[in-house]
Amino acid sequence: MAKGNFAPALADVLVHEGGYTADPRDPGNWTGGKRGAGVLKGTKKGISAAAFPHLDIKALNDNQIAEIYRARYWVKIRGDELPAGVDLSTFDYGVNSGVSRSAKDLQRVLQVAVDGIVGPATILAAKSADPRATIKAHCGRRMSFLKSLAIWNTFGKGWSRRVANVEAKALSWVSSKAQLEADAKAARDKAVAQGSGAAVGTGGGIGVDQAPDLAGLPVWVIVAIVAAVVIPLVIRTIVNAQRAQALASVAKEA
Repeated sequence: MAKGNFAPALADVLVHEGGYTADPRDPGNWTGGKRGAGVLKGTKKGISAAAFPHLDIKALNDNQIAEIYRARYWVKIRGDELPAGVDLSTFDYGVNSGVSRSAKDLQRVLQVAVDGIVGPATILAAKSADPRATIKAHCGRRMSFLKSLAIWNTFGKGWSRRVANVEAKALSWVSSKAQLEADAKAARDKAVAQGSGAAVGTGGGIGVDQAPDLAGLPVWVIVAIVAAVVIPLVIRTIVNAQRAQALASVAKEA
């Protein structure tokens, strides 16, 4: 299947990239890559003036856009050689955060030398591994990276929804309906458990056995401790709820 996957993989990527925008507040829309610098040409289906200053962004047609994605991302990740599903997770991650970063996280999952270049060793390891496990682990590493970014609080919910949808779509290429339904249930069960943990943290403190340790501490310290416990649980709840929804959707279509 991998040889013919560029078209469906690109279609899935473009779902998340949107149409034409020319918001002057967005540095990506300027040829100089900085707000107010160069010429305001905008971004179309993920092709930005900052990355392609020589192009007439608004006038790009679908064929031109496809060729840019093929040359700049698909060929570099060797998409035609990666297993089905793994090609999509690597492609979309590369488009969103850079080919090298996507390749490095794939190599970490496959436990091969990490150099950010998809070469013969990476391809061989990918073909030898369970594609479902590779996809899940690769998307998991992608989420860890996104959570580490300073702007996670602003864009995190949209990013995690994108990763959930990509993971589900990639898994749908290599999974049975029963497997997808089981994946959706597992994600849903995790979301419920994590949501319950967050509720306990906000409603009843951190735990009865820990209450004496908090006695006498300033209120702001207690709030910070509770937040440190609860916020990660809330984030995990949202992420797994999104995963469950995406997986249930592809299972329904399978």
